[in-house]
Amino acid sequence: MSAAKVKMRGKKMRNQPASVQYPSSLLNAESSPKNGGDTPVTGKGVHEGPSDVHPFTARPKNPHQRGGWVRGHQKDGGGYAKEMSKYITAGPFARARAAEVSTMLKAVTKTTGSCHVFGALPKHMRRRAMSHNTKRLPRRLRDAANRMREKSLQAGSKKKKEQAKSKSRKARRRHGNLLLEFNRRQRKNVWLETHIWHAKRFHMVKKWGYCLGDRPTYKCYRPSYRAMSSHCLLQDLSYYCCIELQGEEDKLLASLSQLCSKEAGPTFAAAVCLSGRRQGSVVVYRAGLYPSQPLGPVTFLWRPRTQGSAHRQLWIWAHPNMKQDLLPELQAVCQCCEAVVPPVLPVVTPAEVVPTVEPEPKPEKTAEAKQVTGTKRKRTFKDAGGPPAKKILGDGTRSPTTSVTWKSSSNGIVINDLTMEIVRYRLIGPQSHSVLAETMEPATDCDEMNKSQPSSLWWPEHCKNQSKMNLHREQADVFHILKGLYSTGELPSGTVLGLTVDDPRLTLPTKKVKALPCVKQAQEVDEEKTRELMLRGVPEHCCQSYLWEQSVRDNVTENKISEQELNRMRSEVLVPGSRLSPTPLQGRVPVLLVHQPGKQLGHEMSSWGAGWDLLLPKGWGMAFWVPLVYRGVHIGGLNMSLKHSQNKGAPHFPHDYPDCPAGVRFQEEQETQLLDKFKRRPPAKRTNYIKHGCLAPFCCPWQQLAEEWELISRQGGEERKGDQTQTTAEADALMTSHGDIPVTKPPSRVTVLRNRKSLRVLSGWCRPTTSKGQRRCRVGEVPPLDRLALTSFLTAHGMSLVWVRLSILSKGKPELHAMVCAPTAEDLKLLKKESFSGPQEPTHKDHFKSRIRRRKKAPKKAATSSLCRDKAEGKESELPSASEPNPATSEDAKSSSQSPSHLVVGLWPDPLPSVTAHCSRVTLGWVTQGDFSLSAGCGEALGFVSVAGLLNTLLNQPMEHRGMLLLRDPTSLHYRFAKINIEV
Repeated sequence: MSAAKVKMRGKKMRNQPASVQYPSSLLNAESSPKNGGDTPVTGKGVHEGPSDVHPFTARPKNPHQRGGWVRGHQKDGGGYAKEMSKYITAGPFARARAAEVSTMLKAVTKTTGSCHVFGALPKHMRRRAMSHNTKRLPRRLRDAANRMREKSLQAGSKKKKEQAKSKSRKARRRHGNLLLEFNRRQRKNVWLETHIWHAKRFHMVKKWGYCLGDRPTYKCYRPSYRAMSSHCLLQDLSYYCCIELQGEEDKLLASLSQLCSKEAGPTFAAAVCLSGRRQGSVVVYRAGLYPSQPLGPVTFLWRPRTQGSAHRQLWIWAHPNMKQDLLPELQAVCQCCEAVVPPVLPVVTPAEVVPTVEPEPKPEKTAEAKQVTGTKRKRTFKDAGGPPAKKILGDGTRSPTTSVTWKSSSNGIVINDLTMEIVRYRLIGPQSHSVLAETMEPATDCDEMNKSQPSSLWWPEHCKNQSKMNLHREQADVFHILKGLYSTGELPSGTVLGLTVDDPRLTLPTKKVKALPCVKQAQEVDEEKTRELMLRGVPEHCCQSYLWEQSVRDNVTENKISEQELNRMRSEVLVPGSRLSPTPLQGRVPVLLVHQPGKQLGHEMSSWGAGWDLLLPKGWGMAFWVPLVYRGVHIGGLNMSLKHSQNKGAPHFPHDYPDCPAGVRFQEEQETQLLDKFKRRPPAKRTNYIKHGCLAPFCCPWQQLAEEWELISRQGGEERKGDQTQTTAEADALMTSHGDIPVTKPPSRVTVLRNRKSLRVLSGWCRPTTSKGQRRCRVGEVPPLDRLALTSFLTAHGMSLVWVRLSILSKGKPELHAMVCAPTAEDLKLLKKESFSGPQEPTHKDHFKSRIRRRKKAPKKAATSSLCRDKAEGKESELPSASEPNPATSEDAKSSSQSPSHLVVGLWPDPLPSVTAHCSRVTLGWVTQGDFSLSAGCGEALGFVSVAGLLNTLLNQPMEHRGMLLLRDPTSLHYRFAKINIEV
C-alpha cells in the first residue's frame, strides 16, 4: 500500500471505534474477524476444537486476486467471502455495535468542528453573507441560525459592558486625542516637524533613532536630477545633530586640534572659518591618533567675534550615527565631565506622561460614566479639566531629567547638545537663492507705538537699538543682492548670512508657482556690489544672527502664531488674499543662511549641486516648509542624498567610510539585509556566487584585502618582471603560504588615505582624464613612478585604501560590490580592437553544493527507511528487515552531521580564501556606489582600491594604458574596461 493510501486510510479511521477495522488482508480469515467482535469468530477460549474452523477461511482459488483494502466497488465482491459465520459471541458483538452507534450519534450531533449552523451545509453551498443574513440559509436551518445569532448578541453586549468603551474614529481624530497618539508614537523614534507631511507622500524608514522619509511614493529619479541640475531640490536635514561649544578661543582651538590634522585639509583653526564668514568641514579622528581611527566628517560654524570679548561659540554638525562616538571624544578633549542637571519644570505636560487609554471613572461618578450603547461619545467639560495636550517640539524620546549640558571646571568650556533644537533645511540647485528670495522677506520695522510700550517679545526690544537695526538693514541689502545672481554656485563656498525675516505664511501664494530669477531686479542691483559679493562673500559683521542666542530661540518658539489664529486674522482682511497689515509682532524669525558648495573635486561639472542650508528655531519647521514647497521645489529623501553625493563624486556617510565605527556598523547592517533578501528567494532562483567567482557579494572585506596586498608588497620587494599573469600566480602562491604563517603581532587597522599631498601625487600617476577617458586633465608636476618612488610611498601608506571614481568605457552599469580588478597584458593588447568589450571570467566549481545536498538528503533517507520498515512488517521472514541500519544511510548521516549547518547554496562560508588571487584577474578593491550617471552619460562607479595593489598595477602597465582597470559585477562573468580617476 502506498504512503498516500495509508494516509487516507488513517484519516478515515480517525473517528471510528476500535472494533471497526480494515485488516491488511480481508482474504485471510484467520487475521480478520468478520463478525465485528473483539475476538475472532473461531471463539478460541470459548469453543475450542477443530470443528470451530470455518469453511470460508480457505484461500481463494484465484492466485492473482489482490489482497488488502481496496477502494470502491469491485466486481464479484472483489474476492470477499460471501458465506456468513455460523457462531456469534453475544458480549463482544453487542459492545462493538454499541460503540458504532455511539460514534454515529456523536457524528450526527456535531456536524463539523465549528459551532455554527452553517457547518451543516456542504462546502459548496456555504456563503460568507450567511453570517449576517440568515435568509440566505435554507428554511430548515434559519430558526437555529436566528437563535444562535441572538445568543451571540447577548453575549457580546455583556462583554461590552465589562470592557472599557473604545473611542469612535471621530473622537480619535479629534485634535487633542490625535496629539496624544502622536506623542505616544514618538517615544521610541524621533519625529521631525515635517513627519506628517512626509508620511503622506514618502516611504518611511526607521534609522538612527529617527523616522525619516526614504523615497517618494511616485517616480522621482529623473525629476529629482533635473531639479538639482536646473532648479531646486528641498530636503529636511533636521535629524543631523548639533553640538555647541562655548569658551575662550585659544582653549577651544587647543582642545579641538587633537581631533584633526592639517595634512588632511583645513582644520577648526582655518582663518576664513574662524572669523565666522565661512562654514568649514573636517574629518574628525580620535584624540592624537591621526591617521588611524577616524570618527567621520563634520561641518562646523563659528559665531562671529564680539568686540571686546574673547568668548567664542562653535556649532559642530554631525550625522546621528556618529554622535555616540563624537560626543564622548569631545567631552574627553575639552575635559567636560561635569553634567549640568536640567531644571525641573513646575508643570508637566500630558504629552509625555498621559497614555492614550481613557482613565477609569471615579467610584462616586460611576453611574454618570455609564452610557447607553450606540450613543455619541462626547467629551464633557470635566474630562477636559486637565492641561491641554501640547505638541512635542524637539527630541520626544529624551527624558526631561537627561543632561544635555556638560562643563569643565579647569578651562571653562561648556558643551551643549542642541539636537532637534534647530531645524535645518537643505536647498540644492542653481535656483536655490531664487526660491529663498521669493519665500522670505526681511523683517519689517515696528511702529513707534510698539517701540514705546514694554513687550515680552524679542523683536520690539530689538528695534529700540539703532545699531542693531542698522545691521539688519545691511543684511537685508545683501539678501536683496542675492536675487540678481544667476546661479548659487557663483558664491564662495561656505558663505554665511544672518537675517531676520517675517513669517513666510503671511506671503503664501494661493497656488504653486515656480520661483525663477527676476530680470528686472537683477538689472536694478548694482554690478559692483554683486561682483564684490561673488569674490569676497558676505562681510563679517553681516554673518551675525540672533539664532545663536538661546533666549531668542525660546522666545520665538513660544510666541509663534498658531494656524487657527492666523486663519482668523486672514478672514478679517477686507481684500481676500492680501497680506496682513501691520505684520504681527510674533511674526519675526531669526534665520541663518549657509552656502553649501557643490562638486569641488576634479575638473568637470564644477560647483554642480551647490545650494543653501536654512537654519531655523524649532517649532517653525512647517511654517517655512509649506511656503518653500509652494515655490515649485522638488522634495527629496535619504535616497536622493545618496544620489547627490554620487553625482558629485564625493563619499557619502556612513556608506563610504569603512574605517569609521559608524561605517563598520552600517556595513554589518547592510550585509544582514542583503543576506536576508538573498535567502528569501527560492534556492533555484538564487545566483550562485561561488560559480561566479565572487567571494563576498554582500560585504567588502577591506581588512583582508589590505593585509594581503601589504604582504605581497613586502615579500615582493625585489623588482618583478613579466606580465600580469605572473603577478596573479605570485599573489596566489603568497596567499597560499600566508594562510600557514602564524601572525606574531596584531595587524594594523585599514585606513583611508586622506593626506592631500599624497592624493595629489597618486592622482598624477593615474593620468586623470575626463569621463570615458576622452582627454587628459592637467595636473601639477609629480615625480615619476618607479620602484624607488613606489617603495617610499608604500612605506607610509601600505595599509591604506584610496577613494576612486571609475568611468566605464563601453556600455554597462556597475552594481553594488562590483569587483575592481587589474587587466593582464593580453587584455590591454586586445583593448585596441573595437569589437573587444572585455575579457570573460571562467566559471568556477562549486565544491560545497554536494555537501549541502547530502545534508538535505539525510532526513529524507531516514523517513524513507522508516516507511520501508512499516511496509516490511507484513512480509515474509526471508526478506531483509528494514529495521537494520543501512550503511549508505549512516554514512550520509555522519557526513551531514559533520558538515557545518551555516552553509548556504551559492555563498562562500567563513573564513574566506584569498580575495586578491581568487579569480583570473587580481582584485584591487570593490565598488560602494554604482549606477548610470546622468551627468556623465555613462556608467560610473565609486569605491575603494588598495594603494599597494593600485601602485603595483600602474607600475606594470604601459604609459598609454596607465590607469585602465576592469570592473565585474557580482552576478556577471564579464569584465568591462574602466578608467580610474582620483579627484583632488
